[in-house]
Amino acid sequence: MPRLNSYHLPAELWPAQNAPRVRLEGPEARHLLGVLRAKPGDILRLFDGQGRSCLCELVAASGKDKAELAVREQLLEPRPTAGIVLALGWNKSSRRDWVLEKAVELDALGLLFWTAVRSQGAAPPEAKDSWREKCVQAAKQCGSAWLPELGVVTGGVEGLARVAAKPYGCYDACYVLDEGAPIDAQPDPASLAAGRSLMVIGPEGGLERREAEILTRAGFKALSLGPRPLRWETAALYCLGLAHYAARKQEHSRT
Repeated sequence: MPRLNSYHLPAELWPAQNAPRVRLEGPEARHLLGVLRAKPGDILRLFDGQGRSCLCELVAASGKDKAELAVREQLLEPRPTAGIVLALGWNKSSRRDWVLEKAVELDALGLLFWTAVRSQGAAPPEAKDSWREKCVQAAKQCGSAWLPELGVVTGGVEGLARVAAKPYGCYDACYVLDEGAPIDAQPDPASLAAGRSLMVIGPEGGLERREAEILTRAGFKALSLGPRPLRWETAALYCLGLAHYAARKQEHSRT
């Protein structure tokens, strides 16, 4: 079967178990009916970003923004319990959109943004709807059933240290990319995929020495990505790729 077109249906609108029909409305329905010109009988995929998806058949359309769908099969993908959460120093918006997209494709558990000393501007007080929409669009393209958790940490590096502090932190391991770390202190892919890991990446220009010291004193392990400075988004992709590779390798070994 060719890859089905996917459409996002928020969790609060999701059909009840064994419900025969569901309605798709708004921009998603307009894309289905107006852009793709779907016809009754066409099959599509719905997902809520919280692990649920279903195969549906277009039954009828009402205008250009309401589609009546017959539910053929509902699926549930368990919530991942291991993976990486990136804590990214606030940076340029053009690069931020790219990282959001790759985080979905590479199964990041979450993205936290925080304002570092060298950040270009300040992070907003909470995650923006436009960030979530960027993640939804990426999930529609790659078929992911889960969207990463998005958040903003206030209070600078001290706030970030508090987020990860035991017993309140929900992380099995915490790391910080630090220019002062030994070159051979490289991330271990298996460790990144062994539990819920938090990886701190500074903004363009990196962390100030004081910020790195605050985090290491709080229990973060300092890591290096090699002798050359990497761009913000390159460092993020590097870490996401390592965790994704290790997770897929573990899945293969269990089958």
